[in-house]
Amino acid sequence: MRVILSVFAGDLVFCWFASVYSAIAIIAAKFIGIPSVVIIGGVDAAKEPELNYGIWLSSWKSKLLSYALPLADCILAVDAGLKDDLVRLAQYNGKNISVLPTGYDAMFWKPLGEKEQIVLTVATATTEAAVRVKGLDTLIETVRLLPERSFLVIGTSPRMVQKLNPPENIKFKDAIPRRELLPYYQRAKIYCQPSRREGLPNTLCEAMACAAIPVVTDISGNRSAAGPDGILVPRSDPKALAAGIERAFTLTDADGARARARIVALFPKQNRERELLRIIDGLGQ
Repeated sequence: MRVILSVFAGDLVFCWFASVYSAIAIIAAKFIGIPSVVIIGGVDAAKEPELNYGIWLSSWKSKLLSYALPLADCILAVDAGLKDDLVRLAQYNGKNISVLPTGYDAMFWKPLGEKEQIVLTVATATTEAAVRVKGLDTLIETVRLLPERSFLVIGTSPRMVQKLNPPENIKFKDAIPRRELLPYYQRAKIYCQPSRREGLPNTLCEAMACAAIPVVTDISGNRSAAGPDGILVPRSDPKALAAGIERAFTLTDADGARARARIVALFPKQNRERELLRIIDGLGQ
């Protein structure tokens, strides 16, 4: 009821992620004649039974979203792969879906000083399902193959760390505020994203903007961010990931600079802000 009352008090519905609440808001907005915008970020365009991941695993939520999403005035997916997934799952033409990547402040996310021989991963994982989605089980097996290398993971709960039974050359740190990740990105030579599923990962883009060399699984969001300036490996393959990390250690600061340049060129914060304002202004006409 609170969602519906809020819609009636507003001039525009703007939802981050397609959820039950956003579906109700879209329907209410359509009823009273105000525009609605939905941002698609990842879990809302996923149906991965083997990972227990995605809102579309629920039959009743799927039906609600399939009805509501075509009614939205504008749906913005942060990655083209998510648009394709949403069209397939919602089973409509997707004519109201566009791709608008997230944007990053290159004046904040920037390199500083010499890199250290560290492989960094940032992964919020408090459940076994999240561990698998983020590929941390694969990462642990990779770490065992590289006993001379140093790894750091930020964001995984101590309970999950204990279940992973990690080797000594990987350290874990509790989740910290996003902006406090900056010095860790700046220190790490390599950023590893071993996920089995991603939208357009903020952590990967931020680390690349800090000139970390990306070693990532070859899935849509990772591929969009890293492109030819990253090392892409198959998901769930510890040996391939280990080989990719070893290759990254042979690369130079110039390769890190190219990774940064890609994020600066493709995903500037000001482009997203400008496009969002243009879209919202257009809805009011």
